[in-house]
Amino acid sequence: MRRVVVTGIGLITPIGIGKEEFWKNNKDGKSGICDMPELEKFGFESKAYGYVKNFKPEQLGLTLREIRRMDRITQFGVLCTDQAVKDSKIDLSKIDKNRVGVNIANAVAGTKFMDEEFSVLTNNGKEVVNPEDISPYAYARSMPNTTSNEVSYRYGFNGTCCTMATGCTTGIDSIGFAYDQIRCGELDVMICGAAEAPITPITIAAFEAIGTLSTNNNPPEKASRPFDDTRNGFVLAEAAGILVLEELGHALNRGAHIYGEIGGYGSVNNAMHMTGLKPDGEDLSRAIKIAIEEANITPFEIDYINAHGSGTKQNDINETGAYKKVFGELAYKIPMSSTKSMTGHPLGAASAVEAIVCCLALENNFMPPTINYNKKDALCDLDYIPNCGREKNLNVVLTNASGFGGLHAAMILKKYID
Repeated sequence: MRRVVVTGIGLITPIGIGKEEFWKNNKDGKSGICDMPELEKFGFESKAYGYVKNFKPEQLGLTLREIRRMDRITQFGVLCTDQAVKDSKIDLSKIDKNRVGVNIANAVAGTKFMDEEFSVLTNNGKEVVNPEDISPYAYARSMPNTTSNEVSYRYGFNGTCCTMATGCTTGIDSIGFAYDQIRCGELDVMICGAAEAPITPITIAAFEAIGTLSTNNNPPEKASRPFDDTRNGFVLAEAAGILVLEELGHALNRGAHIYGEIGGYGSVNNAMHMTGLKPDGEDLSRAIKIAIEEANITPFEIDYINAHGSGTKQNDINETGAYKKVFGELAYKIPMSSTKSMTGHPLGAASAVEAIVCCLALENNFMPPTINYNKKDALCDLDYIPNCGREKNLNVVLTNASGFGGLHAAMILKKYID
């Protein structure tokens, strides 16, 4: 099997646009959670959101025509890809574009545009929809695979063009799919990761209906409290995280900078219930064990875990149980942290962003904190790097995700060693 490395990254998140701003704020434990006064009229109990402020697509490289054509999620994905491709320093004139694929994932596609379009066309539901008034971009803006398509068009990549849609695990799953395509020899380069822009009334209402959103609104920046005893849900957020994955020889031949190597990937489901999780973490532990075995390492080699850490009561207990199941007493000695404490939960994009956090952690030998951790939960009793990050020599890191529908995924990333 061929080796696969990360050579480019792009980020659009509530704590920063671009890797420099993001990493500084991530290291410093800065919250990107805020209130959104324009949503007050809907009366939601949750009033804290991970919104990307100061996002100006026209200043980041999109034309006005492209902005009109693309929903916010696609703008995120395309501009994030621009960052990642530029960061990779890949010479597009010298690569075989038939050997480059795209897989940009999402959990909830095109909701912002469809929500707004319906309100305008029907006078907030009071009138019928006249097809002659609908935007010609309506269907394209709502397709789950639009972002992957737009990136392929933009760069002329002719390899696989597809979209994962596995809910909150879809970022890792997209990277895992890309990893498999390259190591099996189908492609040499993949653009992968995920984008989400789900902060719309209908999406917020859907999550409130199943009781998953945090109501710790005052102040909003303290609403996301993974593993803390006072947590009561996740904070809905938007973001994009895009990676350029490359076959090792392909990367070395062009002198690419290597952030890290994909070591192993595991994906499972519990075939049980939309929101049901086993308290002992049995299902997530299976995904982690698969990733560890595929990476050909032992649990003792893992230096840091970027946790899913959504901030729901059930999930954080399940995740803690999974670590104890995999690592035993060693679980108490492995530092771990939740990026969502700062960004909120951007659904499918979360695990893509968090895979990038792992790359930056490996490169900088630094583990970001879990902020807003103040009261210990007896059932969540591991080292969550509370409130202040730490330096540590990192060689092997784990990231994982869990999603609605009983889905679990895990990935091992390693510092590249020749």
